Amino acid sequence: MRISAEDPAASTATSPFAFPVFRAVWLASTASHFGGLIQSVGAAWIMLSLTHSAKYVALVQTAAALPIVLVSLLAGAVADNGDRRRLMLGAQLFMLLVALALAILGWLDRLTPALLLGMTFLLGCGAAFHAPAWQASVGDLVPRPVIPAAIVANGLGFNLSRTVGPAVGGVIVSAGGATAAFLVNAISFVGLIVVLSRWRPTARKLPDRQKIGASMLGGVRYAVGSRALRISMIRAGLFGTMSSAILALMPLVARDLVGGDARVFGTLLAIFGLGSILGSFVSRWFRQSLSNETTVRIASMGVACGAIGIAADLGFIATGAALLAAGAGTVLALSTFNVSVQMSAPPMMLARSLALYQMATYAGIALGSGVFGLVAQACGVSVALILAALFQMLLTLFGRRWPLQHTKGQIMT
Repeated sequence: MRISAEDPAASTATSPFAFPVFRAVWLASTASHFGGLIQSVGAAWIMLSLTHSAKYVALVQTAAALPIVLVSLLAGAVADNGDRRRLMLGAQLFMLLVALALAILGWLDRLTPALLLGMTFLLGCGAAFHAPAWQASVGDLVPRPVIPAAIVANGLGFNLSRTVGPAVGGVIVSAGGATAAFLVNAISFVGLIVVLSRWRPTARKLPDRQKIGASMLGGVRYAVGSRALRISMIRAGLFGTMSSAILALMPLVARDLVGGDARVFGTLLAIFGLGSILGSFVSRWFRQSLSNETTVRIASMGVACGAIGIAADLGFIATGAALLAAGAGTVLALSTFNVSVQMSAPPMMLARSLALYQMATYAGIALGSGVFGLVAQACGVSVALILAALFQMLLTLFGRRWPLQHTKGQIMT
């Protein structure tokens, strides 16, 4: 049976879940996100077991973020110039094979730090190609008036996965080892592959594929030439660099500061995810009541205070409270940068501008994870977190000279 977006019974609906095709893709995508977060817990914890090295543990996040830096713009151009369903299907099949190979290597006890980082990088490549096609396909799943609600629903699914997934991942790793987490991740791709195989979106006219390179170059030129976009991307990259220390060093926080195991690690990540949900709930109020610049400054201070609270090593409850603040601040800042980019770019440049924004943010995350991993290796986890917090605070001064653009009637993300 084929899945179609055309459902007369839902023609007047305002909820995206009234459309069977959206429900099917949303459920399958949420399950896939869930599996990916379980895999991330297994990868970080097994790296800690293999190396006992802060540097290598932090590089796991670098390996996951780097593909978005390298292929995000290309993936966006391919999604705009090709069959998005096939692109998503190919990306999911590729990630299934990589996740299965990772599970087999773990079962055979053949995983090395280099192999783990390489496999994590390949999974990131698949996700980087899938994401822009999925985001651009929302309009093929629901009518145009329902698109904003569908975007909000997608964000809700991801945040729910980020809250529950790590906690479940910690239990799985603790009970069955990292190999079990890798196997669960491989299985999680199956549902979305089945749904995408059955879905038949309305055919759209494709542009000349020879224009992909020119389209990418045009996006870069526009972003470099636009002061508002340039400031948003630079500020997002710097924020990503400093905020990356918290998640990159979380396995070491769980083991060395809190004194826990994989279940504690997963629980700490889940608390960070809960903070992200709280941040998403208040983000609309902040952006409607305050300027983008003020919102980012408050969010940055929240992340910095969270990092200092974690570094203080005051026990599980205090660390959890600090992670709530850090998670809320991270989502609040990144969603505000996203809004600033969307309000600064014209419609014809929007997809490429968002891709460049993601590249800048994840370039900062990849760089910061490696740098603060080295600092933690040399000076300790607490020192690395405190340095990240201090630099985060200093970065708020950039807003005096290069403030973010503020536009009335901002959209919600």
